[in-house]
Amino acid sequence: MNGPELILLWFGWLLAGGSPGPATLGIAGTSMTSGRGLGVVFALGILAGSAFWGVAAALGMSAIMLANAWVFEVIRYAGACYLLYLAFKSFRSALSKTQPLMQAGQSGSATKVFVKGALIHLTNPKAILSWGAVYAVVLPPSAATQDLFSLFGFLYAGSILVFVGYAFLFSTGRVVRVYAQARHWFEFAFAALFGAAAVKILTAKLT
Repeated sequence: MNGPELILLWFGWLLAGGSPGPATLGIAGTSMTSGRGLGVVFALGILAGSAFWGVAAALGMSAIMLANAWVFEVIRYAGACYLLYLAFKSFRSALSKTQPLMQAGQSGSATKVFVKGALIHLTNPKAILSWGAVYAVVLPPSAATQDLFSLFGFLYAGSILVFVGYAFLFSTGRVVRVYAQARHWFEFAFAALFGAAAVKILTAKLT
């Protein structure tokens, strides 16, 4: 790929990472309910999970997962269950009259919030397949290890920008006020999106 094509790839990666999904919804909820600090910590947990799958794909683990379907299945069902749990929490909050904060958000110690963020990506097998697909499309089969990790760093910088940016954006006073005024609708939307993500994972095909 030449320079302009790489720039388009990078912006496409930004758009995909910033679209509504378990990671971005979790960051938004945590930032609004627990503040910018824990929102950033949660985002760093997600980035850690993304880095794990990105490096694993670069080392060829995506091919191993496809060759051993049971590994994919175990991670897939674990991830779907976790997303369904988040959907239930958001739905319960939407129906509540006394619960003021979004249940999709996380609270507790920084370590606990970091681990929960990492779990969102570590229990999503499509993350490693996405990394593997990018490597396969952009680089030739004979690409050197250095080229794989250069591409990883290039795209990972975009992920940092998106996820940490979400933490800063959704911890601003104006966004929090908008959420407070339309909390129930936000919660229903979060519940639906988490549930849809779980279904998408369960229906993913090994291709």
